[in-house]
Amino acid sequence: MKKKTKNQCGRRGERIFSSACIVPSLLGVLIFFLIPFGIVVYYSLINNPIMKDFVKLDNYSALLENTAFRKAANNTAMFSIVAVPLAVVLSLGLAVLLERNIPGKSAFRTFFLSPLMVPTASVVLVWQVLFHNHGTINQVVELFGGTPVDWLKSQHGQVIIICMFLWKNMGYNMILFMSALSGIPRDILEVADLEGASSWYKFVHIKLRYLSPTILFVLILSLINSFKIFREVYLLTGNYPFDKLYMLQHFMNNTFASLDYQKLSAAAVLFSLVMIVVIAVLLIVENFFGKDVEG
Repeated sequence: MKKKTKNQCGRRGERIFSSACIVPSLLGVLIFFLIPFGIVVYYSLINNPIMKDFVKLDNYSALLENTAFRKAANNTAMFSIVAVPLAVVLSLGLAVLLERNIPGKSAFRTFFLSPLMVPTASVVLVWQVLFHNHGTINQVVELFGGTPVDWLKSQHGQVIIICMFLWKNMGYNMILFMSALSGIPRDILEVADLEGASSWYKFVHIKLRYLSPTILFVLILSLINSFKIFREVYLLTGNYPFDKLYMLQHFMNNTFASLDYQKLSAAAVLFSLVMIVVIAVLLIVENFFGKDVEG
C-alpha cells in the first residue's frame, strides 16, 4: 500500500514538474500572441482609439469596399496561387532528379542552395542590375534589336518577382523533399520493382503517399514565404510600386504609416481568418491522402 502511494506521489510530482515547464511557453504565447490578437480584434470593431464606439462590422465593410485593399489582396492571391504550387512542384521534381545518379549532382545541389546564404539586400541588388530600365537584360534585348522594357514597372513585374521567389526558396524545399524521399521504405520499392511497376506508378502510388506530410509542410512554408516577398518588392520598388506589384503587405505598411488602426486591424483579422481556413483545408486533404501510410 505504501509502495502504491509512493508511485502515485511520484507521478503527481512529474505532472507538476511538466506543468511548471510548460507555463513559461504558455505565458509567452498568451502575452505575445493571444492578447495582442485580441487587441487587434477589439480595434477592428470600434470607430477610433479615442471615442471607442462599437461599430460592429462597419470597418470590415469599409475595408472590402476599399480599392487599394482589393487590388493588394488580388495581387497577393494571384502571386501565391502561382508561386506556391510552382515552388512545391519544381522543388519536388529537382529532389526526384537528384535522387538519381546524375553527373555534377553535388554542384547542382550547391547551386540551388546558394540563395539561402545570400542576404536579401544583395539578392535585390542583383535583380536590380538585371531588370533595371538600363540593366543587363535590356542591354541584351537592345543588342538583338529589341525595344527595352522597364520590367519592374510593366505587366511583367509579377513574373519577375515569382522567378525571384522560386530562385530563393526552391533549394530549401528541395532538401526537405530529398530527406523525405530517403525515408521511404526501400522494401516497398523493391517489391514494386519485382512486380514490374513503372517509375511513374511507383512515384504516384508509393512515393507521393509517403511524401504527403512533407508536401503539406512545404506548402505551408512556401505559403508563409510568399507573404514575405514584401521585403524584396519593397527594396526594389518602394512603398507604392507598379499596380501588379502592390501586395497586401504594402497596404498594411502604408495603412500603419497613416495610423489608420481600424482599417489595419480589420485587414489583419481577415488575413488571419483566410490563413486559418487555407491551412485547415490543407490539413484535411493531407489527412485524407496520407492516412493509409501513418505509423
